[in-house]
Order: sequence, then C-alpha cells, then structure tokens
Amino acid sequence: MKELLVRSEHNPLISASDMPYPVNAVFNAGSVDLGDQVLLLLRVESRSGRSHLTVARSSDGVTNWQIEKQPLSPGDHRPYEAYGAEDCRITRVHELGAWVLAYTAYSQYGPAVAVATTHDFVQVEPLGLAFPPSNKDAAVFPRKINGRYAMLHRPLGQDGHIWIAYSPDLIHWGENDVVLPLHHGPWWDGSRVGTGIPPIETKYGWLILYHGIKNMPSGPIYRVGAALLDLEEPHHLLARTRHWLFGPEEAYERTGDVPNVVFPCGGFVRGDDLWVYYGAADSSICLATGNLSDILDAVRADPVHA
Repeated sequence: MKELLVRSEHNPLISASDMPYPVNAVFNAGSVDLGDQVLLLLRVESRSGRSHLTVARSSDGVTNWQIEKQPLSPGDHRPYEAYGAEDCRITRVHELGAWVLAYTAYSQYGPAVAVATTHDFVQVEPLGLAFPPSNKDAAVFPRKINGRYAMLHRPLGQDGHIWIAYSPDLIHWGENDVVLPLHHGPWWDGSRVGTGIPPIETKYGWLILYHGIKNMPSGPIYRVGAALLDLEEPHHLLARTRHWLFGPEEAYERTGDVPNVVFPCGGFVRGDDLWVYYGAADSSICLATGNLSDILDAVRADPVHA
C-alpha cells in the first residue's frame, strides 16, 4: 500500500538541543511558506513547564533552522495566558493582508482559544479570546465564506468533536456546528478528534487533516486522518477517511514526553505536494510530505452519506 505521507529523512528537524536557550521540549509548530523560506512558529515548553511561541526560519524548510533567541511576544500581559501559549495554527487571510494566529491560551482557568494577527512575525496584535475554557485546536479558514470568517475549534466536553463557528470580525463568534464528530468505540479516532493543519481550499472542498485519538491500556495513540468540507457551507462534512493516513512508527514518535503521538499543526501546498509539520511524542518537530491529488483521492473514496 502506497504511503500517502512520507517522513523527511532529516527528521527530527528541531529538538530541544537545537534551541538557542535552555528548554524542555519543542513541538507542534504552525508553518508559513514565504517562498524563499519557511517560517515555523514553534511551541516551546520551558523548564518551568509552561509553553511559549518562538519563530524559526529555514531557506529550504528542512535544514539549517535559524531560531530566534527570544519568544514571539503576543502583546501585553494577559491573565488568560498566565500558563502559556500553545499549538498555534497560522493562516494567511487574503482580505486582511495578514496572518491570523489561532492558539491555545492556557491559564488557571483552563485552555481557551485566542486569536491574534501579525504582518511580520515581529509585532503581534492580540484580538482576545474567541472561545473560553475549555477549548483548543483552533484554525481559521484562509478567506471569508459568504461574507464571514470561519474557524474550526474543539470544545473539551465529555466527548471531543471538531466544531465550526463564524464571525464578522474575528472577535465575535457564533453559529457553532459540529462538523466532524468522533467515531466512538474501537475506531482509531474513537476517543477524541481535533483540528490539525489549517483548512486548504481545493476544487473538491476544504481539505483538513485532523488528529484522532484511540485510548489503549498503555495510553492514548495519536494518528492523522483527513476530511473534506463543503466550500461554501463548510459546516457540511463531505468525506472523511475511514482509516488513519499516518501514525507513530519511528522511535522519535513512539518515545518522548508523550509517547505514540504524531500531531500536525502546520501545513501548506507547494507545487503538487502537501507539506505537513508535526510534533512527535511532544518532544520534537518533524516533516512529512505527500502528493495532494493522491491524498484527495483517498479522502473522496470515503464520502459521508447524509
């Protein structure tokens, strides 16, 4: 069987030992293709246990990462980030001419979804909390849909499903719908699902990669699947893979602070290929690539019937 996502031979790309200051771990990075370079926004867990976001750049997106010596500051102190900022997804929103950052703001109140914008990854304009605790795994769509912004998110209730919400201004969010429910039972995504990379527009619909969790006696296993959402009504799920596309196999994915985890946060299309940056075992940042058409064919082979 053909592998739809193939690991880079340079994995892991970035680990704690590559950081220019002492840290516990680096993982779950958002990504941007700038043409002449790739920018990653790393989740860095400090030795205090809290996480922050740090910029890294590479001319080929694989090697020779230039990592900032200071974290990216999202602005003035905010109490809802007292415990840190985590798992940022980055979307270039064409109407704004800026990048939108959707990330988990963590505090004593729990994890919440925060939104900010930036034009240069130096200065950041916080827009505040989009969703209060407990919520995470958010990603904004790259254009307005029927005049409104859209965002995927994952409330942390008894069950973990992927939801969608709409907004006129990136601040006020509503019209929430479940867009991708977990499967329950013995499925590979039967315990919880969550957004992976930001949605990618294709002629067949919005392509999303998502992580699915199966709880095992030895602990959870995080794997990656794919789904398609309707272009103009993205709260309608068109197709989703019955089988996982990518799971922890290598030693650096099976051993770490959280074993058996592949967790995509960053991704983009370059030529005919989909590049996916993922966290491995909550301990390093890795890369996998695959042919976009092959991945779309695999998703479309499993349509959702109403």
